Amino acid sequence: MADALMIGFGGLGLLVILIALRMPIAYSMILVGGIGVTILNGPAIFMSQLKTLAYGQFSIYDLSVVPMFVLMGNIATKAGLSRDLFRAANAWLGWLPGGTAISAIAACAGFGSVCGSSLATASTMGQVALPELFRYRYSGALATGTLAAGGVLGILIPPSVVLVIYAVIVEANIVTMFMAALIPGLIAVILFILTILVYVTLNPAAGPKREAIDRAEFISASVAVLPVLCVFALVIGGIYFGFFNPTPAAAIGVFLVWMYGMVHGGIRWPQLREALLQTAGSTGMIYLILLGAEMLKIFMSRGGVPQAVAEWMANSGLAPLTVLVILLAALILLGCLMDSLSMILLAIPFFWPVLVEINGGDYVDAATAGFGMSTEDLKVWFGILALIVVELGLITPPVGMNVFVISAMAKTVPMRETFIGVMPFFLAELVRVVILVAFPALTLWLPTILRS
Repeated sequence: MADALMIGFGGLGLLVILIALRMPIAYSMILVGGIGVTILNGPAIFMSQLKTLAYGQFSIYDLSVVPMFVLMGNIATKAGLSRDLFRAANAWLGWLPGGTAISAIAACAGFGSVCGSSLATASTMGQVALPELFRYRYSGALATGTLAAGGVLGILIPPSVVLVIYAVIVEANIVTMFMAALIPGLIAVILFILTILVYVTLNPAAGPKREAIDRAEFISASVAVLPVLCVFALVIGGIYFGFFNPTPAAAIGVFLVWMYGMVHGGIRWPQLREALLQTAGSTGMIYLILLGAEMLKIFMSRGGVPQAVAEWMANSGLAPLTVLVILLAALILLGCLMDSLSMILLAIPFFWPVLVEINGGDYVDAATAGFGMSTEDLKVWFGILALIVVELGLITPPVGMNVFVISAMAKTVPMRETFIGVMPFFLAELVRVVILVAFPALTLWLPTILRS
């Protein structure tokens, strides 16, 4: 057992080295998992495992929602939906101090509700909102920082591809996870808006106030955004109230967004073909990473690494809340080095057994649990917290993928200035983590109410 454990930790070290050498994480996990299982159980077992592993992993019905939500996001990007969202948000909120930046945050939240991808939200809204922010003479730091931070809303506000993957890993209910994500997502929007208000109060020149638009423009912008609101209401509302499951909901969403694009002229066959090809590429990448994560998980489980870490943490004498904070801090550090999906797939198979052990086991009663909640509630609570700190990695140096996306668009703004502009939003996200850790009911209340 000790030899297997050493091999397991050795494989983990090799994985870190391969990732540091910039090998794609899917190939790194497949290589390490394959070598590890071969060493521990022999090549025959490894080859037998390969024969059925891919089918067993990809035939999970819940995973069929992934390509549908990815396709919905790709079609929404090409349909011009983001323009109507930003125009409406600007009509409603643009009169506030820093109103155009606040409108960008609101539009990012709206686009995230039909997209589910942080990078897609940041890049699409950046194309729409950056010219307006610069036209109203917003500072480079506030303009780019707002859009980089606004992009992270796409990963949590339902639907979220990463949230689906997390639910599959820990065997949580996807609908419950979508319900739990709504209030934390709205808290993020509120905190980001408050951050902008404080920013422009301290530095009025960074976000000049503009005049409210006339009534005709207000009505026109509001009417134009109604189809988008209807898509969100039908897809997410239908899931929340049990009219249909996530996969048919996503299919309905794809159809509605496609029809929206056809009517508005943004979607014709070339755009649809490109969206389909992009969806195939993105889904193939996600599934390959999933296969690699499963191979790595099998190797680590047979090596006893997750069990050893869980046992060590349980016997460390640390309070459950302290263990949770340590794990969340580790996720923030990992987020500085890799993308969100890879981080969830790599870290959760190690972290989840630790939390289960600290909580008292798989079937613990809430009254005697370490965190004061059942294992099912812990899945939901930790999943939302994990996704929030994953968001932090998207705006944290040295990787900060959202910052790179926005900086590529705002060529006149140095990347250093964008990182400075995003720091107030980073602090707002830390505040959100503290709030949700202190008050788990904010995450668990809506699923409890809608399921009762």
